[in-house]
Amino acid sequence: MPENALQPDPNRWKALIFIGLAQLMVVLDATVVNIALPRAQADLGISDGNRQWVITAYALAFGGLLLFGGRIADLWGRRRTFLVGLGGFALASALGGAAANTSMLLGARALQGVFGALLAPAALSLLAVMFTDGKERAKAFGIYGAIAGGGGAIGLILGGLLTEYLNWRWTFYVNIPFAVVAIAGAILVIREPAVGRNSSKLDIPGVLLVTSGLVSLVYAFTRAESDGWTSGTTIGLFLAAAVLLVAFVFVESRVKAPLLPLRVVLNRNRGGVYLSLGLAVIGMFGLFLFLTYYLQVVLHYSPVTTGLAFLPMVAGMITGSTQIGARLMTRMPARYLMAPGFLVASLGMLILTQIDLDTSYWALLPGLILMGLGMGTAFMPAMSLATYGVEPKDAGVASAMVNTSQQVGGAIGTALLNTIATSATTTYLAAHHTGPQQLVQAQGMVHGFSTAIYWSFGILILAGVVAFTFINAGRPEPHTVAEGNVEDAVPVMAH
Repeated sequence: MPENALQPDPNRWKALIFIGLAQLMVVLDATVVNIALPRAQADLGISDGNRQWVITAYALAFGGLLLFGGRIADLWGRRRTFLVGLGGFALASALGGAAANTSMLLGARALQGVFGALLAPAALSLLAVMFTDGKERAKAFGIYGAIAGGGGAIGLILGGLLTEYLNWRWTFYVNIPFAVVAIAGAILVIREPAVGRNSSKLDIPGVLLVTSGLVSLVYAFTRAESDGWTSGTTIGLFLAAAVLLVAFVFVESRVKAPLLPLRVVLNRNRGGVYLSLGLAVIGMFGLFLFLTYYLQVVLHYSPVTTGLAFLPMVAGMITGSTQIGARLMTRMPARYLMAPGFLVASLGMLILTQIDLDTSYWALLPGLILMGLGMGTAFMPAMSLATYGVEPKDAGVASAMVNTSQQVGGAIGTALLNTIATSATTTYLAAHHTGPQQLVQAQGMVHGFSTAIYWSFGILILAGVVAFTFINAGRPEPHTVAEGNVEDAVPVMAH
């Protein structure tokens, strides 16, 4: 074996800058458009029935194609897939910013989702194969975890600033400089290791089954929000999703080169990461969705002030990932970071359930900080464990599973928690007939928000229990593994 085969990539830290920039672009795009949506709707004349598709078109394409994107990264090369994803995302963003009508905007959002599904797993799997030393890997994934966890909140801040001071179209155009810088940096400094390329033929039946199954699942939750959980359309979509995904598992267990090797998800640690992250994202959507409405509609904050109100949570996420998670990951098993992290975040959520019509921001601040610290601490080891024990040739699809669990969790969170909030508000209004109508309406809305956040509190506790129960990997050994080892792209764990 050549001596230099054991040497780490000299440009790995520079590469992290551009990989992180690309990940930030994809993650913040899930929320940056939210605050701009009312003005985009008015400008383009989007109907109330179609406005949800500005968000859903992105979620459907992104969530439905992530596993396909991860497999393409393994097959085609992670660096090449990363560059194609960046370029396509920038072009789709330019199309969205220039949208002249509803169809053009929705098409641009779907295209963003398609290229995001290529970009996100390529970014994470590049990180997995470039950082092989335990301590360095902990630091790199600490930074990446902070970006993954805080990107949504940063999107709310950026969306508010761009919408208020420029124009809603800049929530799309802002992606272009991000992509240009990331493309230039990737061309100059990213050199994908030769090991681990998966040259197997693409599993077309698997692609069709899992893509249609995930799209059906995400769409079912979207329809449940608008049509109700017992409508024929909703039930039919859930049944279709179940049949398609069961058929996918059956096919994957039989084909020679599966799209998603079942060994990737059946591993106890990776399965625990995927499940706990999905649950945690459901809980986080309870915060982003309802606190945003609460600040703007009840407390009458401007879009900019609403975005800035989330800054302490972003700071907490960065601190939790880089100063707590990254420093402790090499000293203790991951579940002793993830489970307490989710529980600290749930405590922050519990504080935020106490909102009222006249709650001050200072009463919300401790909850926001605890949410950030807890989620940041938990996200960092979760991102690293996502590729724990996986063969290098499967790194792309294992990375895609992280994003898939988050995207599906986000879709479920939006529909489930919004339904809970609406139902609680309706029940409250039915029981309170006296008093000024406007005041009762506002009290009912806040009661609905608080009820949904209580559910988020419980879901975060469940995420902590899952993480502690399923994940049993020891702490990473602080040394570099040799090239060609099965765990070349993953941390070596002490058991």
